[in-house]
Amino acid sequence: MKPRVLFGPAPMRDIPHCYEPTLSAAGLELVYPPFARQMKEDELFALLPGCVATLAGSEPYTRRVIEVAAKAGLKVIARAGVGYDAVDVQAATDHGVVVCYAPGSNHEAVGEHAMLLVLALAKNLLMQHRETAANNWPRRAQQPVRDKTLGIIGLGRTGQATAVRALAFRMNVIACDPFVDGEFARRHDIPLLSLDEVLAQADYLTLHVPLTPLTRNLIRAETLAKMKPSAILVNTSRGEVVHEADLVEALTAKRIAAAGLDVFEHEPLKDHPFQTLPNVLLTAHTAGVDFRSREDMVRFAAEAIADLMQGRWPGERVVNPEVRK
Repeated sequence: MKPRVLFGPAPMRDIPHCYEPTLSAAGLELVYPPFARQMKEDELFALLPGCVATLAGSEPYTRRVIEVAAKAGLKVIARAGVGYDAVDVQAATDHGVVVCYAPGSNHEAVGEHAMLLVLALAKNLLMQHRETAANNWPRRAQQPVRDKTLGIIGLGRTGQATAVRALAFRMNVIACDPFVDGEFARRHDIPLLSLDEVLAQADYLTLHVPLTPLTRNLIRAETLAKMKPSAILVNTSRGEVVHEADLVEALTAKRIAAAGLDVFEHEPLKDHPFQTLPNVLLTAHTAGVDFRSREDMVRFAAEAIADLMQGRWPGERVVNPEVRK
């Protein structure tokens, strides 16, 4: 019997040409859930035993799941994406399970989407569409983005992808990232400032950080109070980076002007105050998923699994390299 790989990301099941040949060539057999939706914890308990790897979506790989699956032979969790906050990495490390992800697969898509939100909010796009479609003619001046300041929190791959697009619109770009190599910032003349300085100066603030203990609730009442009343916030990173109740209060009180949000603490979004606020633009966690990026994400995850099963180490795609030994 061939070693089995559980396939998690239901929205990518319709592009098997991007992952099936790679896994088949490595002598692996794919196992699909009997439903086309995100798996729950109890369903992982039922489906993972006997699988050496999982090509993972956003299903919850908790310590309980990993402990049971590792005892049954699980060796690899490979995320078809660049976030891995649904995986208990420490639990995986404790049980010798390699956690992989797909860096370099969707940062360009996120950069495009972040600028989409900036431009749509600056130009009041939804209002213009609604009024024009209703036989009104809302011909009035809108905000420019040229010569305005875009503050970027997190100047990694996605922050850089957003920066080069903003520079093309002649925006003044500033950034905060204490961990980034400054070469990109120097090459593009982007000042690296403190968080407080970026908050105070940004006309548009865009978030491009992973979810960590340091970034959870990074944007909250205290930090929102340091922004301009005319500022616009864009979040395409992780929902928990923003304290949602504090943001609702700031938007309602007009302490900031507007927000463009692609990610949320609980998804899918349902019956949330964000859905009724007139100064909020919402998308459904689609920033990193265009046709090209989703193919790259699932392909990179499949390649990482195939490499590991054939004795090769997939380098930068490994989250917890300490399990290599």
